[in-house]
Amino acid sequence: MKIKFLIFITLFVVSNSFGQGELPSHSVWTKEKAVTWYSKYPWLRGCNFQPSTAVNQVEMWSGETFDAATIDKELGWAQELGFNLMRVYLSSEVWKKDPEGFKKRMDEYLTISSKHDILTLFVFFDDCWGKETVSGTQPMPKPGIHNSGWVQDPAVSLRTNTSKLYPVLEKYVKDVLITFKDDKRILLWDLYNEPGNEKHGLESLPLLQNVFKWAREVNPSQPLSAGIWNLDDSYNQLNVFQLSNSDVITYHNYENKDRHKMQIDMLKLYGRPLLCTEYMARRNKSTFNEIMPLLKENKVGAINWGFVSGKTNTIFAWDEPKPNEKEPILWFHDILRQDKSPFDPNEIVFIKKMTGK
Repeated sequence: MKIKFLIFITLFVVSNSFGQGELPSHSVWTKEKAVTWYSKYPWLRGCNFQPSTAVNQVEMWSGETFDAATIDKELGWAQELGFNLMRVYLSSEVWKKDPEGFKKRMDEYLTISSKHDILTLFVFFDDCWGKETVSGTQPMPKPGIHNSGWVQDPAVSLRTNTSKLYPVLEKYVKDVLITFKDDKRILLWDLYNEPGNEKHGLESLPLLQNVFKWAREVNPSQPLSAGIWNLDDSYNQLNVFQLSNSDVITYHNYENKDRHKMQIDMLKLYGRPLLCTEYMARRNKSTFNEIMPLLKENKVGAINWGFVSGKTNTIFAWDEPKPNEKEPILWFHDILRQDKSPFDPNEIVFIKKMTGK
């Protein structure tokens, strides 16, 4: 971690020396604007939300499988815990098939979430898990396999022809942003989840640069960000771009309290609001009891991975498939079963204590 700290200091110097990378400096919010914006909100806390009945982003947003009843029920449970923010992945594949229907379902989701006093943080692109994203019926989850049906967005096969792909993605991003650019129910736009993951590396940089460009051209009232997630030196160019061009700093950390605190201390150097958009992996000692107080003390947004155990199978660890088990002894992510019973009742008590419920 000391080595990563030195790498991070280098990133800080480089990103502040070179300004905004490929973008004009005036397009990024000033630190003062970002801090003022953040000061208007209470401590933000919640989950990466996927209804338990959806195996991936496509199944969540498709007209045939959009499950408003389950979304309403599960966001009601989130409200009971005192959560006030959910991070939700979108789908360019669903938008391509039915742009107007997709946006109507986004609006319906926001209507439900606002009924439960929950803000939303939407995610556009994603480099994690399955390579191909297709519309229509999605595969059933593989027993005991973490996120067996989750898909990258855009599909990897489409990325070889960027001259054909980018105009479509630009239209998608701008259509969604123009529609919701002043929607108070949306806290923030997370433009790209974990760019470079699944061995994409720097091949993801052009799309990362372009999605910021497209979003800045729309200029939504909500801030823009793309969270850092890997401090290895091979990601320096991606990290510098993300840190330089984000209005507020978002990041992922699934490590223990001491390592997480070190990352918070690093990120505070930027003088911008911080939101941890992924944490909580019990096996890794990234737990509610250890990490939530740290985030609250530092007024860092706290968004853990997972809520109600379902088709994503994220109660199982990334690298420990257990196809013969209904549940692992120690859940990796998630909080509740589909009957609302918790993995750990003591966690529920603790979360409510932290949120004032």
